Amino acid sequence: MSILPGITLAALLLAAHSAVADGLVLKKDVELKGSTAAGKEGPLFLTADKIESTAPDVVVASGKVEARQAGLNFFADWLRYDITQSQVQARGDVRLEQTTMVVTGDSLSFNIDDYSGELTQPVYRFTMQRGHENNSSNGDTAQGHTSAATPISGRGNASHIDFVNENQCTLQDAIYTTCPLGNDDWFLKVGSLDLDRSRNVGTARNVSLHFLGVPILYTPWMDFPLNNVRKSGILAPTFGTTERSGIDFLAPYYLNLAPNYDATLYPRLLSKRGVQLGGEFRYLLNDVHGVNRLEYLPNDNVAGRSRWSAALNNIYRLNDTTEAGMAFNRVSDDDYFRDLSNLLAVTSLTQLNREVWLSTQHANWNASIRAQSFQTLQDSTSSTPIPEPYALMPQAHLGLAKTFDNGLEFKMNSEATHFTHPTLVEGTRVLAYPTLRMPLTNSFGFLTPQIGWHSTYYALDNTTTRPQNISRSLPIFSLDSGVTFDRPFHFAGKDYEQTLEPRAYYVFAPYRNQDDIPNFDTGLLDFSYAQMFTENQFIGGDRVNDANQLTVAVTSRFTEATSGLERLQVTLGQRFYFSEQRVTLNPGDPVRTTNATDLLAAISGQVTRNWRIDTAWQFDTQNGTTIRQNLGASYRPTPGRVVNLGYRFIDQTTEQVDLSAQWPLARRWYGLFRYNYSFKDDKLVEGLAGFEYNGGCWALRGVLQRLATKENQSTDALFFQLELNGMGRIGSNPLDVLKHSVPGYRPSNELIQTP
Repeated sequence: MSILPGITLAALLLAAHSAVADGLVLKKDVELKGSTAAGKEGPLFLTADKIESTAPDVVVASGKVEARQAGLNFFADWLRYDITQSQVQARGDVRLEQTTMVVTGDSLSFNIDDYSGELTQPVYRFTMQRGHENNSSNGDTAQGHTSAATPISGRGNASHIDFVNENQCTLQDAIYTTCPLGNDDWFLKVGSLDLDRSRNVGTARNVSLHFLGVPILYTPWMDFPLNNVRKSGILAPTFGTTERSGIDFLAPYYLNLAPNYDATLYPRLLSKRGVQLGGEFRYLLNDVHGVNRLEYLPNDNVAGRSRWSAALNNIYRLNDTTEAGMAFNRVSDDDYFRDLSNLLAVTSLTQLNREVWLSTQHANWNASIRAQSFQTLQDSTSSTPIPEPYALMPQAHLGLAKTFDNGLEFKMNSEATHFTHPTLVEGTRVLAYPTLRMPLTNSFGFLTPQIGWHSTYYALDNTTTRPQNISRSLPIFSLDSGVTFDRPFHFAGKDYEQTLEPRAYYVFAPYRNQDDIPNFDTGLLDFSYAQMFTENQFIGGDRVNDANQLTVAVTSRFTEATSGLERLQVTLGQRFYFSEQRVTLNPGDPVRTTNATDLLAAISGQVTRNWRIDTAWQFDTQNGTTIRQNLGASYRPTPGRVVNLGYRFIDQTTEQVDLSAQWPLARRWYGLFRYNYSFKDDKLVEGLAGFEYNGGCWALRGVLQRLATKENQSTDALFFQLELNGMGRIGSNPLDVLKHSVPGYRPSNELIQTP
């Protein structure tokens, strides 16, 4: 069983063992001269009220005995060193000190030759970094994660330490906690603890975890590594409850198969559905690495069938420039993620990628070949089916790039793809787009002309409504330009710099009739500031817009002169058309009826120390209506205090409000909240309410979440988690949900607490 306190306790005892063995007491081959002696770690300085030789080869020091050597300090009331017997004895407030550790005890007996001895009634305290928690029981070890590097103070005691030899020692009746002195809210109690540095393994027996005076976990035996090397063992189980699956209990087992590959097995009990079996295998070899995960739920009691998922990702490096890879993602049914996950990013997945590929990258060229298909996950409660994408069987790509001495840039992107689909027209598309570009820049502006020739050829299969062979060629010219003006100014006692950055972008592309060309992989780009500065309003190779248009925009930035922090950025932009639109995504789609696009405006920045805003607005100047609007603001005065405000509007389709917060309710108590509501659908997209209590050396979290998983269906989930600082987490894990749902969330036990 893997558990953190074994590591921290072991590190402490090994340091104490080394401190005694490596020269805090005098070595027998050291010649004592006055109050100093030479040790293998440097000179040892010994001071006391009285130092004497009571017999041949016997040194006795008494009264405020201090021995200091290379950052290791030893204190006692009395010390006796028998050089002949290689025996050291000390008693009376025995204390060993290092930079991050202090050990005290009643008496010490130690033999320097065989490193055997005993320290009675040891009491210890030390400091370590959270980053050392690589065997935390929350499962992060298997995933390669670490916590924030916040120092943790640990302390404890034992009846005695037995030093067996140079590499082995045993601790009896040990107590460990990270709670401050006088607070024993939680502690780990160990009957006996054997530490073996030769194998870097610790073994504990009769281990129990006590919380608020109640033993909550017990194991008769456990072992753990004594260094930062991962070790096989049981990770702390997680448990919770959801409306659709009932009680959810996960008990992962980590297998450290080798330094460069490992596995995690995670059986999961779902009270309403049955037992799900899962496993993940990770490896990192010289030329190949990957992560592969499988899950299987036999005979789901709710769905009435067996269910499974597979996620396989592997990459093989053939040489320094060439690599191959594969990705295979598939589930047994459309509702797999909606029924068995509580993350919105997972439950909203609709396309699962499957592909194999080979690519090579060079200084002036790159090439790749791939075969790709998708699994489409339908929403059984929706009346509108999700379209299934075309499969690429296969696709070959070649890219060329060359910059000449005079600054002229040549680029060419080309590809050949065979598209297949179970119900739609199939065929092969060959595309080439070479361009010449000449960037002209100076300190205050730029001018970049570009000309290209876009050529495409189609060979369609088994079509009776379209020509089998179609070609399309057209030139595309663009001219991008911009200047930057700046001025200093003074406001509210601070110096700022303001810029004014006008930009103009012209594109010309003649009309080509494309009604006979099928739409294999092309869509219409969302209108945005970035889209206004692109040649083609379509993404994909099946449509090239006709264009005779000019985009004009201006940006103004306000930055602090001393720090360079951008306090505010304001942008306005609009595109103007000099000809009517003729190319549409699908034949018969409505064409543009105005000579200008909507006006785009955006305002963002860290306007004050605590407030940040991020807004965007799309306004129809012809009809005087708002087409799209995003309003966002966040208030973060200190860590642990955050309020996020959001509003999203898209004409005819979307209107949502999104509010979230983490805020202290009382001393040590924090409230957690998210409300994401769709006015258009009249439903809650995601709701979350929770609390977090920081007990100083532990934290308790409780979260209730409601998540829309289908068009007319939601699921509820309940999370409870107890985190013991320096040990790990027990219970269901709400941290991923909280970090996703409440931007800026910080666990309360990572915050600096005020009395």
